[in-house]
Amino acid sequence: MFSYTEPAYVRAFIQSALREDIGEGDHTSLATVPADAVGTAELKVKDRGVLAGVELAQAIFTEVDASLQVQIFITDGAWIEPGQVVLEVSGSSQSILRAERLVLNCMQRMSGIATYTRSLVYILEGTRAKLLDTRKTTPNFRLAEKWACKIGGAVNHRYGLFDMILIKDNHVDFAGGIKAALDKAFSYNKTLAKPIDVMIEVRNESELDEVLAIGGVKRIMLDNFTPDRLRDAIRKINGRFPTEASGGINEKTLRAYGETGVDYISVGALTHQVKSLDLSLKAK
Repeated sequence: MFSYTEPAYVRAFIQSALREDIGEGDHTSLATVPADAVGTAELKVKDRGVLAGVELAQAIFTEVDASLQVQIFITDGAWIEPGQVVLEVSGSSQSILRAERLVLNCMQRMSGIATYTRSLVYILEGTRAKLLDTRKTTPNFRLAEKWACKIGGAVNHRYGLFDMILIKDNHVDFAGGIKAALDKAFSYNKTLAKPIDVMIEVRNESELDEVLAIGGVKRIMLDNFTPDRLRDAIRKINGRFPTEASGGINEKTLRAYGETGVDYISVGALTHQVKSLDLSLKAK
Protein backbone atom coordinates (compact mmCIF):
# COMPACT_ATOMS: atom_id res chain seq x y z
CA MET A 1 0.00 0.00 0.00
CA PHE A 2 1.26 3.50 -0.89
CA SER A 3 2.55 5.61 2.00
CA TYR A 4 3.44 9.25 1.47
CA THR A 5 5.66 9.21 4.59
CA GLU A 6 7.86 6.45 3.15
CA PRO A 7 11.45 7.79 3.42
CA ALA A 8 12.23 7.66 -0.30
CA TYR A 9 9.05 9.61 -1.13
CA VAL A 10 9.76 12.22 1.55
CA ARG A 11 13.32 12.57 0.31
CA ALA A 12 12.17 13.11 -3.27
CA PHE A 13 9.80 15.85 -2.07
CA ILE A 14 12.61 17.57 -0.15
CA GLN A 15 15.07 17.34 -3.03
CA SER A 16 12.55 18.90 -5.42
CA ALA A 17 11.84 21.75 -3.00
CA LEU A 18 15.55 22.40 -2.42
CA ARG A 19 16.21 22.54 -6.16
CA GLU A 20 13.46 25.13 -6.50
CA ASP A 21 14.92 27.27 -3.72
CA ILE A 22 18.70 26.86 -4.03
CA GLY A 23 19.13 26.40 -7.76
CA GLU A 24 22.82 26.89 -8.61
CA GLY A 25 23.64 27.96 -5.08
CA ASP A 26 22.77 30.13 -2.07
CA HIS A 27 24.82 33.07 -3.28
CA THR A 28 24.02 35.29 -0.29
CA SER A 29 25.34 32.78 2.24
CA LEU A 30 28.29 31.87 0.02
CA ALA A 31 29.17 35.56 -0.25
CA THR A 32 28.79 36.53 3.40
CA VAL A 33 29.35 33.46 5.60
CA PRO A 34 32.73 31.68 5.74
CA ALA A 35 32.62 28.09 4.54
CA ASP A 36 34.03 26.83 7.84
CA ALA A 37 31.68 28.88 10.05
CA VAL A 38 29.58 26.92 12.52
CA GLY A 39 26.62 28.05 14.58
CA THR A 40 23.38 27.18 16.33
CA ALA A 41 19.83 28.31 15.60
CA GLU A 42 16.58 27.88 17.51
CA LEU A 43 13.16 27.37 15.99
CA LYS A 44 10.92 29.63 18.06
CA VAL A 45 7.14 29.76 18.38
CA LYS A 46 5.40 33.11 17.80
CA ASP A 47 1.81 31.85 17.61
CA ARG A 48 -0.63 29.46 19.31
CA GLY A 49 -1.72 26.18 17.78
CA VAL A 50 -0.91 22.58 17.00
CA LEU A 51 2.68 21.90 16.01
CA ALA A 52 3.26 19.96 12.78
CA GLY A 53 6.24 19.31 10.55
CA VAL A 54 8.93 18.52 13.11
CA GLU A 55 9.63 15.10 11.65
CA LEU A 56 9.75 16.61 8.16
CA ALA A 57 12.08 19.38 9.37
CA GLN A 58 14.47 16.77 10.74
CA ALA A 59 14.51 15.09 7.32
CA ILE A 60 15.16 18.44 5.60
CA PHE A 61 18.14 19.25 7.81
CA THR A 62 19.54 15.77 7.19
CA GLU A 63 19.09 16.07 3.42
CA VAL A 64 20.81 19.47 3.35
CA ASP A 65 23.71 18.34 5.52
CA ALA A 66 23.83 14.99 7.31
CA SER A 67 26.34 16.42 9.81
CA LEU A 68 23.83 18.93 11.23
CA GLN A 69 22.85 18.11 14.79
CA VAL A 70 19.15 18.59 15.63
CA GLN A 71 17.80 18.53 19.18
CA ILE A 72 14.00 18.35 19.34
CA PHE A 73 12.17 19.71 22.37
CA ILE A 74 8.53 19.57 21.17
CA THR A 75 7.09 16.91 18.88
CA ASP A 76 4.37 16.84 16.22
CA GLY A 77 0.82 17.13 17.53
CA ALA A 78 1.66 19.13 20.65
CA TRP A 79 -0.09 22.41 21.49
CA ILE A 80 2.39 25.28 21.33
CA GLU A 81 2.48 28.80 22.78
CA PRO A 82 4.54 31.90 21.89
CA GLY A 83 8.04 31.86 23.32
CA GLN A 84 8.56 28.11 23.25
CA VAL A 85 11.53 26.59 21.43
CA VAL A 86 10.66 23.64 19.23
CA LEU A 87 14.14 22.53 18.23
CA GLU A 88 17.76 23.57 18.06
CA VAL A 89 20.04 22.90 15.07
CA SER A 90 23.83 23.12 15.18
CA GLY A 91 26.58 22.77 12.61
CA SER A 92 27.62 24.48 9.39
CA SER A 93 26.14 27.98 9.29
CA GLN A 94 25.81 27.82 5.51
CA SER A 95 23.90 24.55 5.77
CA ILE A 96 21.51 25.95 8.39
CA LEU A 97 20.81 28.92 6.12
CA ARG A 98 20.14 26.65 3.13
CA ALA A 99 17.60 24.66 5.12
CA GLU A 100 15.97 27.59 6.94
CA ARG A 101 13.26 28.69 4.51
CA LEU A 102 12.14 25.21 3.49
CA VAL A 103 11.87 24.15 7.13
CA LEU A 104 9.84 27.24 8.01
CA ASN A 105 7.62 27.11 4.93
CA CYS A 106 6.71 23.50 5.65
CA MET A 107 6.27 23.82 9.40
CA GLN A 108 4.32 27.08 9.34
CA ARG A 109 1.77 25.84 6.83
CA MET A 110 1.60 22.35 8.30
CA SER A 111 1.03 23.77 11.79
CA GLY A 112 -1.74 26.02 10.48
CA ILE A 113 -3.46 23.05 8.83
CA ALA A 114 -3.04 20.84 11.91
CA THR A 115 -4.47 23.58 14.13
CA TYR A 116 -7.58 24.08 11.99
CA THR A 117 -8.01 20.33 11.59
CA ARG A 118 -7.85 19.80 15.35
CA SER A 119 -10.54 22.45 15.87
CA LEU A 120 -12.91 20.61 13.52
CA VAL A 121 -12.13 17.24 15.11
CA TYR A 122 -13.22 18.74 18.45
CA ILE A 123 -16.50 19.88 16.90
CA LEU A 124 -17.24 16.27 15.90
CA GLU A 125 -16.49 14.82 19.33
CA GLY A 126 -19.28 12.55 20.52
CA THR A 127 -20.41 11.64 16.99
CA ARG A 128 -19.38 8.62 14.94
CA ALA A 129 -18.18 10.80 12.07
CA LYS A 130 -14.51 10.88 11.12
CA LEU A 131 -13.05 13.98 9.46
CA LEU A 132 -11.46 13.46 6.03
CA ASP A 133 -9.14 15.64 3.98
CA THR A 134 -9.40 15.95 0.18
CA ARG A 135 -7.30 16.38 -2.97
CA LYS A 136 -7.82 20.16 -2.79
CA THR A 137 -4.16 20.67 -1.99
CA THR A 138 -1.32 22.88 -3.20
CA PRO A 139 0.42 21.35 -6.24
CA ASN A 140 3.68 19.61 -5.23
CA PHE A 141 2.91 20.19 -1.53
CA ARG A 142 0.30 17.48 -0.97
CA LEU A 143 2.65 15.32 1.07
CA ALA A 144 3.07 18.01 3.73
CA GLU A 145 -0.58 19.03 3.73
CA LYS A 146 -1.94 15.49 4.05
CA TRP A 147 0.62 14.80 6.77
CA ALA A 148 -0.53 17.89 8.67
CA CYS A 149 -4.18 16.82 8.47
CA LYS A 150 -3.27 13.49 10.00
CA ILE A 151 -1.29 15.16 12.78
CA GLY A 152 -4.33 17.34 13.48
CA GLY A 153 -6.53 14.27 13.93
CA ALA A 154 -8.19 13.79 10.54
CA VAL A 155 -8.21 10.59 8.51
CA ASN A 156 -6.45 10.81 5.17
CA HIS A 157 -8.71 10.25 2.18
CA ARG A 158 -7.17 8.87 -1.00
CA TYR A 159 -3.78 10.45 -1.72
CA GLY A 160 -4.23 10.83 -5.45
CA LEU A 161 -5.96 9.49 -8.52
CA PHE A 162 -4.05 6.23 -8.32
CA ASP A 163 -5.09 4.71 -5.01
CA MET A 164 -8.89 4.57 -5.31
CA ILE A 165 -11.57 4.53 -8.01
CA LEU A 166 -13.72 7.45 -6.92
CA ILE A 167 -16.55 8.01 -9.38
CA LYS A 168 -17.72 11.61 -9.15
CA ASP A 169 -20.38 13.62 -10.98
CA ASN A 170 -18.32 14.31 -14.10
CA HIS A 171 -17.34 10.64 -14.38
CA VAL A 172 -21.02 9.67 -14.17
CA ASP A 173 -22.01 12.21 -16.82
CA PHE A 174 -19.16 11.33 -19.20
CA ALA A 175 -19.76 7.58 -18.73
CA GLY A 176 -23.48 7.85 -19.45
CA GLY A 177 -25.02 7.43 -16.01
CA ILE A 178 -24.58 5.64 -12.69
CA LYS A 179 -25.00 2.08 -14.01
CA ALA A 180 -22.68 2.64 -16.96
CA ALA A 181 -20.02 4.21 -14.75
CA LEU A 182 -20.15 1.41 -12.18
CA ASP A 183 -20.19 -1.37 -14.79
CA LYS A 184 -17.12 0.13 -16.46
CA ALA A 185 -15.35 0.61 -13.12
CA PHE A 186 -15.98 -2.96 -11.98
CA SER A 187 -14.75 -4.32 -15.29
CA TYR A 188 -11.65 -2.12 -15.25
CA ASN A 189 -10.87 -3.07 -11.66
CA LYS A 190 -10.70 -6.74 -12.64
CA THR A 191 -7.86 -5.92 -15.06
CA LEU A 192 -5.63 -4.54 -12.30
CA ALA A 193 -2.98 -6.73 -10.72
CA LYS A 194 -4.19 -5.44 -7.34
CA PRO A 195 -7.84 -4.35 -7.48
CA ILE A 196 -8.57 -1.14 -5.56
CA ASP A 197 -11.61 0.19 -3.72
CA VAL A 198 -14.49 1.59 -5.76
CA MET A 199 -16.37 4.54 -4.27
CA ILE A 200 -19.12 6.61 -5.86
CA GLU A 201 -20.59 10.06 -5.36
CA VAL A 202 -24.34 10.59 -5.63
CA ARG A 203 -26.05 13.95 -6.10
CA ASN A 204 -29.61 13.03 -5.25
CA GLU A 205 -31.91 10.30 -3.99
CA SER A 206 -32.51 8.88 -7.46
CA GLU A 207 -28.79 8.26 -8.01
CA LEU A 208 -28.59 6.77 -4.52
CA ASP A 209 -31.36 4.29 -5.36
CA GLU A 210 -29.42 3.22 -8.47
CA VAL A 211 -26.27 2.60 -6.47
CA LEU A 212 -28.14 0.64 -3.81
CA ALA A 213 -29.69 -1.55 -6.49
CA ILE A 214 -26.29 -2.31 -8.04
CA GLY A 215 -24.11 -2.52 -4.91
CA GLY A 216 -20.46 -3.58 -4.98
CA VAL A 217 -18.98 -0.26 -3.80
CA LYS A 218 -16.75 0.42 -0.83
CA ARG A 219 -18.39 3.70 0.20
CA ILE A 220 -21.13 6.08 -0.93
CA MET A 221 -20.39 9.81 -0.96
CA LEU A 222 -23.48 11.99 -0.61
CA ASP A 223 -22.63 15.33 -2.17
CA ASN A 224 -24.35 18.60 -1.24
CA PHE A 225 -27.08 16.93 0.78
CA THR A 226 -28.57 19.00 3.60
CA PRO A 227 -28.32 17.42 7.06
CA ASP A 228 -32.00 16.41 6.90
CA ARG A 229 -31.67 14.81 3.45
CA LEU A 230 -28.44 13.15 4.56
CA ARG A 231 -30.15 11.66 7.62
CA ASP A 232 -32.91 10.22 5.44
CA ALA A 233 -30.36 8.81 2.99
CA ILE A 234 -28.42 7.14 5.78
CA ARG A 235 -31.62 5.50 7.01
CA LYS A 236 -32.24 4.20 3.50
CA ILE A 237 -28.69 2.84 3.20
CA ASN A 238 -29.26 1.17 6.59
CA GLY A 239 -25.66 0.19 7.23
CA ARG A 240 -25.15 -1.63 3.92
CA PHE A 241 -22.33 0.73 2.91
CA PRO A 242 -20.14 3.24 4.76
CA THR A 243 -21.24 6.80 4.04
CA GLU A 244 -19.46 10.08 3.44
CA ALA A 245 -20.84 13.62 3.37
CA SER A 246 -19.19 16.28 1.22
CA GLY A 247 -19.83 19.65 -0.35
CA GLY A 248 -19.25 23.03 1.28
CA ILE A 249 -19.24 21.76 4.86
CA ASN A 250 -17.50 24.13 7.30
CA GLU A 251 -17.09 24.71 11.03
CA LYS A 252 -20.57 26.27 11.26
CA THR A 253 -22.40 23.31 9.73
CA LEU A 254 -20.06 20.46 10.65
CA ARG A 255 -21.77 19.44 13.90
CA ALA A 256 -25.16 19.17 12.23
CA TYR A 257 -23.69 16.83 9.63
CA GLY A 258 -21.87 14.82 12.27
CA GLU A 259 -25.11 14.23 14.16
CA THR A 260 -26.79 12.58 11.14
CA GLY A 261 -24.97 9.31 11.75
CA VAL A 262 -22.71 9.65 8.70
CA ASP A 263 -19.41 7.74 8.89
CA TYR A 264 -17.11 10.30 7.23
CA ILE A 265 -17.18 14.00 6.43
CA SER A 266 -14.74 15.41 3.88
CA VAL A 267 -13.75 19.07 4.18
CA GLY A 268 -11.65 20.71 1.47
CA ALA A 269 -11.11 23.80 3.62
CA LEU A 270 -8.64 21.82 5.75
CA THR A 271 -5.97 22.51 3.15
CA HIS A 272 -7.17 25.40 1.01
CA GLN A 273 -8.46 27.93 3.58
CA VAL A 274 -5.81 27.94 6.28
CA LYS A 275 -3.66 30.59 7.98
CA SER A 276 -0.07 29.54 8.63
CA LEU A 277 1.29 29.65 12.17
CA ASP A 278 4.12 32.11 12.83
CA LEU A 279 7.43 30.40 13.54
CA SER A 280 11.01 31.65 13.19
CA LEU A 281 14.51 30.19 13.01
CA LYS A 282 16.99 32.50 14.71
CA ALA A 283 20.72 32.26 15.33
CA LYS A 284 21.44 31.62 18.96
